[in-house]
Amino acid sequence: MRVYLPCTLPALALAVEAGGLGPAPLIGYAVTPALIEWYASGDTEELEYVALTEAARASLRMLAADRADGVEAAPRRVVIAAEVPEGMITAGADLEERARVRIADAVPLTTVAAVHVDDTGAAADIEAAIAALPAADEGDDDAQFTVDGAEAHDLMWFATQEIPDLLRP
Repeated sequence: MRVYLPCTLPALALAVEAGGLGPAPLIGYAVTPALIEWYASGDTEELEYVALTEAARASLRMLAADRADGVEAAPRRVVIAAEVPEGMITAGADLEERARVRIADAVPLTTVAAVHVDDTGAAADIEAAIAALPAADEGDDDAQFTVDGAEAHDLMWFATQEIPDLLRP
């Protein structure tokens, strides 16, 4: 099953060094039965885009958490697309995150199909979205508009052999 795992560039570097993403359990996003039911008119490609978008939102939160912990990371959302055996996946029941899944084991890099990353041109909007997250979480509509503005940027697709290029300073 294709699963979209939220990440950051520093976390991607650690995953490359370790040979995979972990430790388990991991949170990812996929085309779940709840997502299919909710998005009844979408085809598989549209549903995968919804799961990818949910993972990108989670990546934005990971960037904000890194900043709060003093970890400096480029303002680029990162989503790793991996093929994970269905037996390792449990779909979430939270209606707010219909695509959310829990992965029972670490995900080896050999299962990664691609990496999706913001273009450097999105940096200003991603920085603004990171700064606006706390106010958006408190219900500020203007801040939520700023956070949503990050989604105006489509993530670029990178093949696995391009990962080292993404990690160069």
